[in-house]
Amino acid sequence: MRIAQLAPLAESVPPKLYGGTERVVAWLVDELVDQGHDVTLFASGDSRTRGELHPVWPRALRLGGKGVDPNSACAVLLEAVAQRAADFDVIHSHIDWLALPLLGRLGVPFLTTMHGRLDLPGLPDVIREFPDAGLISISDHQRLPLPGANWLGTIQHGLPVNLFQPSFEQGSYLAFLGRLTSEKGPEDAIRIARAAGKPLRIAAKIPRAETVYFRKRLEPHIDGKSVQLVGEVDEARKQPFLADATALLFPIDWPEPFGLVMIEAMACGTPVIAYRSGSVPEVVENGVTGFIVESEEEAVAAVSKIGLLDRKVIRQRFEDRFSSRRMAGEYESQFQKLISGGSRKRPSVLGLRLCPS
Repeated sequence: MRIAQLAPLAESVPPKLYGGTERVVAWLVDELVDQGHDVTLFASGDSRTRGELHPVWPRALRLGGKGVDPNSACAVLLEAVAQRAADFDVIHSHIDWLALPLLGRLGVPFLTTMHGRLDLPGLPDVIREFPDAGLISISDHQRLPLPGANWLGTIQHGLPVNLFQPSFEQGSYLAFLGRLTSEKGPEDAIRIARAAGKPLRIAAKIPRAETVYFRKRLEPHIDGKSVQLVGEVDEARKQPFLADATALLFPIDWPEPFGLVMIEAMACGTPVIAYRSGSVPEVVENGVTGFIVESEEEAVAAVSKIGLLDRKVIRQRFEDRFSSRRMAGEYESQFQKLISGGSRKRPSVLGLRLCPS
């Protein structure tokens, strides 16, 4: 198949540091190429891929310097896709709702993977405007706010089985990996670690909008010993950070669409202690790959039971359920269904407003 993949432009593919969606896109493209497909990735020019890279903007927006209007980059991306639409059998978008007005007019089968939360105001209105647009959810829970959407299926994320090397030792600290926002639960993680008598290491970026939260609520507790801030970690540093941990703490307070860090920890053989929220029950097998808890008290108790879990089994469950090969195979099936049921029409995009002003 000739497949176009549309990536967000905020980060490169794969990202240099933080960026879950772009990391998944990178793994998916590489796996599809390995399976013999002709894949073109529309992404920032500093991306790396086994497919054909169509660079639509010189550098990823977040690390590419200040002052860039993201709408400008968006317009260039959509125009590039419009000009090359006839080159593809199917177009796969990872930029949420943005491309729907264009893709519905190109005459090429397409689908969109939703990577974010869907319980936001206004989204039901979007669904009413695009009732036939085929969507993929990354967990069953993610799609609950929009039951009337044209859901083609749920495809959970996967990553290459050889990306992380597991450790079967028990580890010496608790780990927290993610954005330092209140909904991700870093304050809970600090309290859980202290109550459990375990050091906590935090590998996370500080979003610009969350600097006040960090300084007031988190920084006073970071002493460099019992609570240590590692900062953002790249792929090379993430592996030992997770593999050497006793457990990953995932005390989220929001409808997590998937939670990539959970399967990254499992790939390292590291169990996950997570609040029952969002996709967690679909990812963590309670008592096998970690513990699903309802409160800080239950999380502290779970830390004391971590030794009951077999890290070799955790790694095996990762390989069984969350490989990029499995993920790519499920997307292949969706592409084939679209192509066999789709028909090409003459592209008609004149007068289309590509980006909001």
